[in-house]
Amino acid sequence: MNKYSICCVALLLAAQACNDDFLERSPQTEISEKDFFHTADDLDTYLYSLYNFAGVGIYVEDAATDNAATTGVTELKNMMSGTPTAANVTEGWTWDQLRKVNYYLDHVGTAKLTEPQQKHYEGMGRFFRAKFYMGKVQRYSDVPWYDKTLTQYDADLFKGRDGRALVVDKIFEDLEFARQYVDADGEEDRAGAVNRWVVRAVMAQAALYEGTYRKYHTELALQATADQYLALAAEVAGEIIDDGGFALHNTGHPESDYASLFTSEDLEGNREVILGRFSEANLLNSGWWGYMFGNYEVSPSKDLLQTYLMGDGTPYTSQPGYTTNGFVEEFEDRDPRLAQTYAYPGWELVNSSTYAQGAGIYVQELSRNFTGYHQIKGFVNDTDTEVQNNLDIPLIRLAEIYLIYAEAKAELNALTQGDLDNTINKIRARAGMPALSINPPADAVLQAQYPLVTGAQATVLLEIRRERRVELALEGYRFDDLMRWHAGKRVEIEPEGLYFPGLGKYDLTGDNIEDIILLSVDDEIPADEEKEKNSLGKTLVYHSVGAIGTDGATFFLTEGESGNVATADDLGLFLEPKYYYRPVPQPQVLLNPNLEQIMGW
Repeated sequence: MNKYSICCVALLLAAQACNDDFLERSPQTEISEKDFFHTADDLDTYLYSLYNFAGVGIYVEDAATDNAATTGVTELKNMMSGTPTAANVTEGWTWDQLRKVNYYLDHVGTAKLTEPQQKHYEGMGRFFRAKFYMGKVQRYSDVPWYDKTLTQYDADLFKGRDGRALVVDKIFEDLEFARQYVDADGEEDRAGAVNRWVVRAVMAQAALYEGTYRKYHTELALQATADQYLALAAEVAGEIIDDGGFALHNTGHPESDYASLFTSEDLEGNREVILGRFSEANLLNSGWWGYMFGNYEVSPSKDLLQTYLMGDGTPYTSQPGYTTNGFVEEFEDRDPRLAQTYAYPGWELVNSSTYAQGAGIYVQELSRNFTGYHQIKGFVNDTDTEVQNNLDIPLIRLAEIYLIYAEAKAELNALTQGDLDNTINKIRARAGMPALSINPPADAVLQAQYPLVTGAQATVLLEIRRERRVELALEGYRFDDLMRWHAGKRVEIEPEGLYFPGLGKYDLTGDNIEDIILLSVDDEIPADEEKEKNSLGKTLVYHSVGAIGTDGATFFLTEGESGNVATADDLGLFLEPKYYYRPVPQPQVLLNPNLEQIMGW
């Protein structure tokens, strides 16, 4: 099935709607088993109604982590700065997807299929059930397990929460079945559809998550079982690497190959993409708009920028004076992926959108509560709306599978140099970066960021975490990574931006010609006709600066008239272990008192 066909099916199913509150009401369906579930085509049509993969929004999902600041409202920000309770943290307890999946599984056996086809289609349903439940476990830990379609008279309707261990066992029973049988009859892989490799990729993701979560979250008392999931993550990732026929997108242009994955109109056939979300202008538009670029709601952080290595493979944070480097210096001789993720000095803006300065060499726009850094990863720097609407999204990439394999093996203290060469070092080579050795020097900054990492392979594991943060930066992975690593305290860090040593003029484009001028809030910004021009004849951009919260300031600096750009005063506290979990919404507990709260909720 090609991109056009999948778009048509998606449009056909978009109008279908199901009741989120199936636990409170009698289940309903618009599809009768008498008229449906007869053929493989019927089953395919139903399955496409279960597709709920992410889209262009992945490029802003790192917001409210140490990767990116946001002025938007997020659940975690509200929790950390307010008084969260089960009465006001109420999102997420939705079950319509599970009802649809279980209804499918209850009726898939009525179709007239060969035995391999029957197992394939059952495996597909079990894959979507496992995917649904993994999301619930990540949010609530203990949840009721249901493997049938409930009715209003079902005794299980008011059951309590099943323990995490039981639910996760069921999840991996489903995933193992899907792993064995999805596409087992040799069906042609279809671009954009779930196939055997997507199943394995999601299974590897889930196994790594659960293995590391159990290892680092002692409050669960499940550490003894962590290694079995880590071993499974490595095993399944290894199957994809060895047998999937995938390869990193690498045309020999380290300055652009990485970035091209996130601005492509056609990822169908790209050998790195295991699962993509494919768009077709005027049929199924991508939904793209320029909000990831910065100063809408999100902006990348200095903390993430400082994670990228120098071009020679040494830590940026080991360079003398790195904390007081200006914007131009921060991009000198760095991992090429930095300049394919952040707008760098001298970058040319074409798709100016609402940015008043218009197209041309971009001068960093500086405003309150934003870092001053701008994201170009996922930003379509083209004014053609058809190009924007055609944007394809790489949802699962081979690079992530390499990272899963290496991390799982290192967590097991079983990583070899050969493993690194077959995974991490292929990613680095694509970016034009030196290889990682099995015994790298310890990085004190990484050790401070992740103090729970210990063991014989701790130093290389920390470097793998660095590589994961860099390679998957601003693709929506960071929050889940921090949660599974028991590193939630990192979201307390207020994201910061560009460094300015004081008032005066600054070059932000790298041509040694000043572009902006910083004034004290006590100084009056002159009228436009009186503003100074630089040697290119361009009027300097004037900014008034002051400490965070200062009235009249264009943007804030940590030391008032010097320091890093400040985005927030106090983000609040991340309470451990409580905030690694969410409460069952109070209305649901009132309906079903058997749903007891855990972890201090």
